[in-house]
Amino acid sequence: MKRSEKSEKIGIILDKFYPETPVPLNHSSSYTLLVAVMLSAQTTDKKVNQVTPELFKYANTPEAMASLDVKKIQNIIQEIGLAPTKAKNLSKMAKQLISGGGIRPDWEYLESLAGVGHKTASVLMAQWYGIPAFPVDTHIHRLAARWGLSKAKNVEMTERDLKSLWDKELWNKRHLQIIFFGREHCPARNHNLKECPICSWAASKKRIRQEMGN
Repeated sequence: MKRSEKSEKIGIILDKFYPETPVPLNHSSSYTLLVAVMLSAQTTDKKVNQVTPELFKYANTPEAMASLDVKKIQNIIQEIGLAPTKAKNLSKMAKQLISGGGIRPDWEYLESLAGVGHKTASVLMAQWYGIPAFPVDTHIHRLAARWGLSKAKNVEMTERDLKSLWDKELWNKRHLQIIFFGREHCPARNHNLKECPICSWAASKKRIRQEMGN
């Protein structure tokens, strides 16, 4: 089956499973969404949502965050992976926003902020500003390979491949649908590809043998 045919069929399944795609990270502004996405690297959205209420009680604006001691930020987010680095980046990023005039939908500007890479900027652009983007993290990268949608070796190339398969107006929704599907139906480990609503027909026989060990 061609990749274009696969993507069309996968899109139908994703639309059926997830007609609505709410942002899984709790936030109340572009700034709090940016902070939450920064914190979500190498940890779960659930853990981020457990930590951010306390953080935003003290720092729900760049000005408030910049006024906090880095150790105070680190203590609040200490349960999250890479807390020391993330605390430093949050403090520096807040100060950059203050001097830069706040958050705005500008790729170069967002990606210049401390701790904000292309994926984080893509989430903000897509989910806050509604600008077509296809944020690809390691989970989406893994599923794209498993489903035969991309043979790319890195997330940048996978992003390019996925963008080519779906119309631009679908990118923001597909990104979240793939994340939701991966969590609930297509985990990285102990996954029965033969019973998966997508892997059962989209994954190659070689891929199924490799992952299931038979």
